Parts: sequence; structure tokens; C-alpha cells
Amino acid sequence: KTQMAAAISANWAFVAARRGRRQWPLSCKLSSSRPNTRRLVLYSKPGCCLCDGLKEKLQAAFSLSGPDSLNDVTLQVRDITTNPEWERAYQYEIPVLAKENSDGKEEILPRLSPRLSVEIIQKKLLAAFS
Repeated sequence: KTQMAAAISANWAFVAARRGRRQWPLSCKLSSSRPNTRRLVLYSKPGCCLCDGLKEKLQAAFSLSGPDSLNDVTLQVRDITTNPEWERAYQYEIPVLAKENSDGKEEILPRLSPRLSVEIIQKKLLAAFS
């Protein structure tokens, strides 16, 4: 029940953001019973259809259950237009997905094709964290 409620709550945050009810950057954390959460950062900007598509697929991947669940992953969406450093670095590259390592440094992950299924995205993210 907790996973379902977290998925619904997180999904609502994404839908509300797309409808202009919430300002970027959007942060979404799915519930976790483990103290060590895995962290992802998505560099994006409003009006980017590739970014929106990836956000939706990531949300769907987070809500999959089973032994390969990503329910302990925290996703932070960063609007590059709010930070000149991010905009310079990623303006021609978004969407850019990075994982936060245990030392707090970000590691850019390989680009995920918009054609990938949610299940493949889940497997790629699990591999990135292993």
C-alpha cells in the first residue's frame, strides 16, 4: 500500500508540474524503508518534450514492483534555466540524467533512448547503481 501511495503521490507531482501548478525544479522522492537511498538528477527545462517523455518513463520505472524495484531512488529534476552553470553545461544536451555517487559527486549516465521500454529503463538504472 505504501509503494502505491508513494507512486500515486509522485505521479500527481509530475502531472501537476506539467499543468503549471508547480514551479520547477521538481523533486520527487518515493518512500524507502532503507536508510541509504539512491539518487538521480535529471537536467531538464520547461517545454522540452524529450525531457517530459523521460520524466514520465522514469516515474513509471520507479512505480514497477518486484525484486528489481527502484522505490528507494530519489529523483530531483533541475530546470537548467534557473542556473547559468547548468544552462551552459547542458543547454544542447538535455535531457541529461546523472546519478549521485556516495561521495556526493554526480556521474552523467549514458543517454536513454526515448524508444526504450519502461522495463529496459529500469534494468539500465539498476545496472548504473550496481
